[in-house]
Amino acid sequence: MRDLPNLSETFLGDAIAALNTDGFAGHLFQWLTRCFEIDNTTMLAYFQERSPQLLFSHAREPRVHERIVSDYLTGAYLLDPFHALHIERAAAGLYRMRDIAPDQFTRNEYFATYYQETTMCDEISYVGYPAPGVSVHVCLGRDASSARVFSPRDLERAQRLAPIACALIERNWAGLRSEGAIRDSDVSGALQRRVAADRGIALTDRQAEIALLVLKGHSSSSIAMRLEISPQTVKVFRKQLYRKCDISSQAELFSMMMPLLSTLDL
Repeated sequence: MRDLPNLSETFLGDAIAALNTDGFAGHLFQWLTRCFEIDNTTMLAYFQERSPQLLFSHAREPRVHERIVSDYLTGAYLLDPFHALHIERAAAGLYRMRDIAPDQFTRNEYFATYYQETTMCDEISYVGYPAPGVSVHVCLGRDASSARVFSPRDLERAQRLAPIACALIERNWAGLRSEGAIRDSDVSGALQRRVAADRGIALTDRQAEIALLVLKGHSSSSIAMRLEISPQTVKVFRKQLYRKCDISSQAELFSMMMPLLSTLDL
């Protein structure tokens, strides 16, 4: 009996057959593109004690990955909502960027100076945990090449495939290793130490914590909910932070802190 062309099950079989080989990531992408339309993919491994590892990437639009090595992998990832899932140890499964991003993500400097430049219109990610301290994200995007977001039908299909995709992720990358543990407080503490060493500015623990959340795109109200303090108290800390750093805006905070992210001792 002759095989039917472009049958998604055929490509799934190819991905399964390629488990634990160098060709797996490409076959995984080929299977997913037969299930719903995808403009690009970025497969990343996040670790506890070091920068992420780029496992596989593909895009028709060159700008999607133009700065991923120079900017994202060297420090910008610390502000990314998908990396936040790694820190929070969110459950394995499918996530959509717009659902997990902070409330002012599209108005913050990370979005304006990095994420928007990728031309990404929409992004989802399968998240799996192949080993302790390691998460692998298979990010699937729509960018300027199609200029369309994922439809409800696309998302429904992607959600149905999540158990399969996550199982494949966890089986294929089980050999990755990481040590220790990382929390937001570890990142803000490292930032606090770097600001003191490089700029001679002594931030308090709370000021450094709020600085990191502002950089990620959280509003004062969102920060207040996360830290279980009042919005007014957050505003007081933000004013103190800006005064200590001799700045007056989030853009200036980003310009000051962004170069330091690549030098943090986590």
